[in-house]
Amino acid sequence: MIQQGQLHPEPIAGVPSVAAVGQGGLLDVVLHPDFEQNGWIYLAYSDQTAEGLTTRVMRARLDGHRLVDQMDIFEALPRSAGGRHFGGRMVFDPDGYLYIAIGDRGEMERAQEGLDHAGTIIRLHDDGSIPADNPFVGNDQVWDEIFTLGNRNPQGMTLHPDTGEVWSNEHGPRGGDEINLIRSGLNYGWPLVTHGINYSGTRITQHTELTGMESPLLDWTPSIAPSGMMFYTGDEFPSWQGQILNGALRDRLISRVSVQQTDQGYELIEEERFLQGFGERIRDIRQSPNGEIWILTDHAQGQVVKLKKVE
Repeated sequence: MIQQGQLHPEPIAGVPSVAAVGQGGLLDVVLHPDFEQNGWIYLAYSDQTAEGLTTRVMRARLDGHRLVDQMDIFEALPRSAGGRHFGGRMVFDPDGYLYIAIGDRGEMERAQEGLDHAGTIIRLHDDGSIPADNPFVGNDQVWDEIFTLGNRNPQGMTLHPDTGEVWSNEHGPRGGDEINLIRSGLNYGWPLVTHGINYSGTRITQHTELTGMESPLLDWTPSIAPSGMMFYTGDEFPSWQGQILNGALRDRLISRVSVQQTDQGYELIEEERFLQGFGERIRDIRQSPNGEIWILTDHAQGQVVKLKKVE
């Protein structure tokens, strides 16, 4: 916890046991929309048992410097042995539904399996129960909690500041990173459709578009490895208002993307890449309630950094 610009010398107690294996770890922290009234904090993390590794979500309340009233509300199934593509990003929409991104766990075919959480976006009530209007409720070929399919490894999720729509970015393989507008019941194509190729250089699929598969609003080839994302609404950088800021791991930068609404939907254009000289893998980027931009770096001596306008 950082209070008044100072990092508390002790970590918060009561955090669940986290399996820091491969790309796994403590993956995300979000507050309930009514946090000031109910105190709920949500943690996504990688978890290990004898059955393997997976992504789990727990909620708890903060009592002083300790989490209490812990309650597990979601576990991605089935578990597997791999340490890749846990996903774990979370966001609440304006109606209070919780969205959880689950990566394909490095087993790409799973993203098209309806009875498998890998490669999906999950939508739940705040207590982990399943909304009755989820798109696949009553479909015995797809689990009820699944909201979308065909997602490879989402690493950023945020809300459009005007519409409240859920947006996400996700890692492609070698090329084919994406920004997507997350809509009910859609299939985002992985691995049947992609702009990327295997890390070995071989082709995954010949298709960059297919009927019935949702195309990205923007793709990066070559990859930048996008991480946290946000729509900027502050006053410090007025020309950025309404634009997306994406962190990046591989290219160690922030990508600024303009968003224009058209008759056909949205048009996205990457306007700028900056902070390359900082030289750090940027894991997350967020806007504080008073409009400041904060970033989290991903290295042995990680940093929390506030961005300020150069006068």
